Formats: sequence, structure tokens, C-alpha cells
Amino acid sequence: MLLVLASVCAVRAQRIDISTDKTDLILNVADNGRLYQSYLGETLADKAEAANVAAQAVDNRWEVYPGSGGEDYYEPALAATHADGNLTTILKYVSHKQMPTAYGSETEITLRDELYPVEVKLYYQAYSKENVVKTWSVIINNGKKPIDIWRYASALLYFDRAAYYLTEFSSEWAREVRMATQQLQFGKKIVDSKLGSRAAMHAQPFFELGLSQPASESEGEVLMGTLGWTGNFQFTFEVDHLGNLRVIPAINPYASTWELKPGEQFKTPDFIFTLSQNGTGEGSRSIHDWARHYQLKDGEGDRMTLLNNWENTYFSFDQELLEKLMKEAQALGVDMFLLDDGWFGNKYPRKNDRAGLGDWEVTRSKLPGGIPALTKAAKDAGVKFGIWIEPEMVNPKSELFEKHPDWAYTLPNRDTYYFRNQLVLDLNRPEVQDHVFNVVDTILANNPDVAYFKWDCNSPITNIFSHYLKDKQQQLYIGHVRGLYNVLARIKEKYPDVPMMLCSGGGGRCDYEALKYFTEFWLSDNTDPVERLYIQWGFSQFFPAKAMSAHVTDWNRKASIKFRTDVASMGKLGFDLGLKNLSAADLKYVQKAIQNWNRLKPVILDGDLYRLVSPYDGNHTATSYVAPDQSQAVLFAFDINPRFDEKIQKVKLQGLDPAKRYTVREINRMPTTDKAGNVIEPSDEPDPKQWAEDGKTYSGDYLMKVGLDAFTGSSLHSRVVELNAAR
Repeated sequence: MLLVLASVCAVRAQRIDISTDKTDLILNVADNGRLYQSYLGETLADKAEAANVAAQAVDNRWEVYPGSGGEDYYEPALAATHADGNLTTILKYVSHKQMPTAYGSETEITLRDELYPVEVKLYYQAYSKENVVKTWSVIINNGKKPIDIWRYASALLYFDRAAYYLTEFSSEWAREVRMATQQLQFGKKIVDSKLGSRAAMHAQPFFELGLSQPASESEGEVLMGTLGWTGNFQFTFEVDHLGNLRVIPAINPYASTWELKPGEQFKTPDFIFTLSQNGTGEGSRSIHDWARHYQLKDGEGDRMTLLNNWENTYFSFDQELLEKLMKEAQALGVDMFLLDDGWFGNKYPRKNDRAGLGDWEVTRSKLPGGIPALTKAAKDAGVKFGIWIEPEMVNPKSELFEKHPDWAYTLPNRDTYYFRNQLVLDLNRPEVQDHVFNVVDTILANNPDVAYFKWDCNSPITNIFSHYLKDKQQQLYIGHVRGLYNVLARIKEKYPDVPMMLCSGGGGRCDYEALKYFTEFWLSDNTDPVERLYIQWGFSQFFPAKAMSAHVTDWNRKASIKFRTDVASMGKLGFDLGLKNLSAADLKYVQKAIQNWNRLKPVILDGDLYRLVSPYDGNHTATSYVAPDQSQAVLFAFDINPRFDEKIQKVKLQGLDPAKRYTVREINRMPTTDKAGNVIEPSDEPDPKQWAEDGKTYSGDYLMKVGLDAFTGSSLHSRVVELNAAR
């Protein structure tokens, strides 16, 4: 049982400390009975001194959860229309309690309007070691009549700095997480989504905020925040007339007024943030640690390598061809064969993306033995079997749509708009939730050897009308996401150990609430290795390597199989190509690279990430992973397209023990072929003739201050370096 440290407190002179090992968020109750933020920054030696700035917080109106209609003329955290039509809400402090947890502490604060029956509970979970805070709010209607809430923030944070620099992550299909930084000036900057599902198609639900200076990798104070919400989100950054900044993370209130019935509660999404004093690299490592330990499904578990058939076959396959590919998976040395789109539908067989979605029965003409024959073939080949599904969607050309046209979002009085020839099923409707759950449940109940799901979501919500909600259309967007969570929670409860990949036409879903139910996510359909260097760099700001699916494909054949594989080896490794496309030397290389990746998984997937050289800064990029005990590290170095005779800089490593001595060894070296066509595999011994650094031993101090000659002047060249400390 958790020990309550502070129960109901007197209203006056209350200070509430929410602290990690590196950050303090200090709140104070003012004489007017309202709650204000006094301090948010690096840990204070004497937290009581923060009371000195409490008066400034009141004067500047740094109210922790301001309501609409009061004396604060900036964006509120809560806006409600009360039963009598009044638009003003003023929340006053009632009580708080703090409880120790295994990870740090949880704080619950109760606020209440004295004139209207509205209560708000604010929650803060502080993860001490990881330096992460997760916060959300719960809005409660204690009255006898419904009220409408039309703004409902998860939190509101204030900063008083000389300048503010926002790094946002914009997106489109095959162009995910493009990073751009701008200085915030007076007024509002909003980053949001109005897409419903596949909500992160144009903007990702996370940001970096450089305080006083632009965010950099290893220097400066930076706030890194992300919202756990798989639907429409909104980040508001508002600089006021005094030069102070308000950061407001929330569900997007667009077309989403929520009727809060008597006795009903409205929980906002989790806002997860870290405040780093040493740049985005430290912030990323904090969030990665938190995610692996507490949020990502099976975050401390293993991950499987795989061979996917999509880019090899697309929709054109049969049982015989899939069995051959399963044997190829075994020959490659991966753990699993993943069957992608195109395996279902009988009245409307899935021959392309224009038919079949919704009819989750195996196409008998294509796969007469069904899933049982596929799982048996996989077992005979010595690999596991996974399968692709897109259960939230439907093609108009399907038996499901013929039987239940009202299960999809369609307009009752206008022409239907189709995105990718499909419609989104209405997850507000309980029968649709059952249908989506049954897609997974039926497959696993009848085929317990299915070891993995790739769960796709290719369309945003179009035709914004629910035939189920009728006169409550304003609740469509929020209800849809909650319906999705209901389904995913049911699946996780019944099948807790089945891994699933979160896919949404690429990286259209990438939030930590969804990742409670998925072991990894698909970053982008763009698998060009050069593009992936940028995409993986962007997503790595907030997600650990084990959450990021990275596949080797035939995109950009100008890049060698080595370059393509080395790029994918920085994430959860997979393949999406046929062995027929590989030479004998290529095949030997890939097999050895998979062995190395499996051997180094503990470092790559669970180690500390250091982004050393950004692809945005020039023609080279480098990233390393360091084991938690600093005994081992892996360096990935890539030459993208160097200029003629340009000066090549050494790569300075980070995160090593300066007192340890590390042996440097290049791995993932490419085999050669003799005149007779025989493949000659490189020795496992160092080869200084190929790379002068190979086999040398350096102190961690030298490697971090002087570095390694890891780059070259060659285009599309890659180098993977293993570093092991002497024992």
C-alpha cells in the first residue's frame, strides 16, 4: 500500500514540489486561493527559496490550470459552457496528496470552482532517475445538468527566458519527421492535427523547445515534450506581452465540444516531458529509458528480426511462393516471416487496394490451406509467422460494407470522398469495436502459432459523420480514439505476449499511448537508406531503437546492400526483399550482419543513444550506442555524398568511460569475390590495411576528445565499429 505523504492541506501557504533527480516543478497556492507555477527548471538546493518568486507568478498570472473568462487574457487550459450558459470558470485549490512510487512520486491536486459544480484533478508522475514527468488532468461535472467543455488541456507550463526556439517535426507520406527550427515571437504558434486517424500524417505529436538558445545535441536547456494521443492533437506556444512563454499540450478542440454529463469525468491524454540542461541528446536518453522501463509494450523484452514479402511480391503471391519465401527467411537467418497485405477476401478478393478490406477471411483461390497451412510451413522452415491486418478500415467493395454501410463514416447528404479507395470504420459504435477486436481474436483463437501482427491504418477520417452518434457529431473525433483504445486494451488483456507493429501508411501513428499496446512502429514507407538516415535521426529524438522498425529493401539500388543494411541495423532490423536480388557476396554479407546485430542487440536496443554527427549539418552522419555499464559500444558512420576533396573530420564519441581502454574493431565488412566467382568472407580479425584504426586500443578519454577516422570521401559508404573495453 502506498504511503500518503500529504493529505488534505490547508488552503493558505501551500507549496507543492514535483521533482525528479534533475528537475523541479514548484507550485504555490496564493492568497487568492488559486494555484500558480513558481518555478520550473534545474533542481534547486533549497526549494523553499522558490517561494520568493511566487508573487511574480501571481502578477504574471502563471496559473497552473486557468479557466476561461477570468482576468487572464491568454489561452486557458479549460473552457466550459455551464448549464446556465455562463462561459467563466475560476478554479481554486482544494487539496493535494503525494505518494511515493517505485519510480519516484505521484501527485494529485484537486481544484474546484466555487460557483459552478466543476472540479479538476491534476496528476503528475515524476520519474526520478529518468528525469521525466508525465502529467494529465481529469475534469469532473459534479452538477445535476450537463455542461459543454470546449478546451481541455493536459497541462500548462510557463517559461521566462530571453528567447524561445521551437523545433517541430512536419510530415507527409514518405517524408516523415522533417525537422525545422524557428524563434517564437509575440503571439501564438500552433502545431496540430485534424485528421482523426493517421493523425500524425502531417505533423508529429512531439516537439523540442530551446530555452534562451536553439536546441542543440549536447548543450543548452531544452524542453522535450510529447502527447500520448492517437488522434487530433494541438500544441499551443504563446508568447505574452511580457515575453513569457506558455506551452499548452492538448487534444485538438477542433469540432470536438464534449458534453460532460452529470457525474461524468473527462480524462485528458498524458503529456510526457523532460527538461534537459545538456541538450537534446540527454533529453532523448531520458525519454528512451522511461519508455523502455514504463511505457513501451514489452519495453525491456527482446525483438525479432523478420523478412516481409510486400516489396518482393506486393499482392501477387500464392501458397507455393510464400513457402519459398519462408525458406529464404530461414536462409537469411531472421526469426520470422511476415505476410503483408493481399491474403484476404473471397467475394471481393484482395488483388489490389480497391477491394476486400473488412472481409478478414483467407482468399481460398490464393491460399487454399488458409492460415494453418502458412503457420505449418513457417514452422517447417524454422521461422515464426506474422501477418498484416488493417482492421479499422473498409473498402466499399467488400461484403462488410454491403452488410453494414452505416458502420463507416459517410456523409448522409453529400458525395463520399475516398482516401486510398477506403473508408474508416466508426469506432464510436460498440459493434464496430467488437468487429475490430474479433479480427485479431479470430486469427489467434484459430491459429495460436501466429506470432506477430503488423497493424496498419492508411486513411485519415474522411466524410466526417457518424451514423451512430446522430446529433452528437462533435464527439466523433474523441470517441473514435477512445474506441480504438478500448479495442487495443481488450487485445492486450487477452493476448499480452503477442508483439505488434504499429503502422499507419508509414509513421502516421507515433505516440506513446498507442505504444502501450505495440512493441514497435513503422517509421516510413520510404526505405531509401539515405532518406532513412534523416527519418531515423528525427524519430530517435523521442523513441528508442527497439521501438523503431527499420527494413532493408530495394529502394535506392545505388546504395550497396551493406549501406542499406547498416542503416537498418540502427533500429529493429528487418528485410523486405527477395534473395534473388542478392548476389552470393551480398547474401553472405547480410547473413553475417544479422548475426552481428543479434549479438549486439543488448547494446543497440537497450544502450544509450548518442547522435554524434547530424545529416542535417553536411555530407556525413554518425550515431553510437553505448552499453549501460560502458563496457561496449557500437558506432555507425555514413558518408552520404561528400564533396570533392573536402576535409574529413574525426568522429568524437560520447558516453564512454574515460578511464577504460577500448579495442576498436570494424564489423559488417563486405565479402569479396575471386576470379572464379568464389565468395571470400572477411576474417573476423582486424584488418588495418582496410582501415588504419582497426584493431587499435584507445582510452575512452582519447576517443571522446580526439576521436576516430571513421568517415571517408566516398559516396554512400558505411562503417560499423564495435568497441569493447578491456576486462
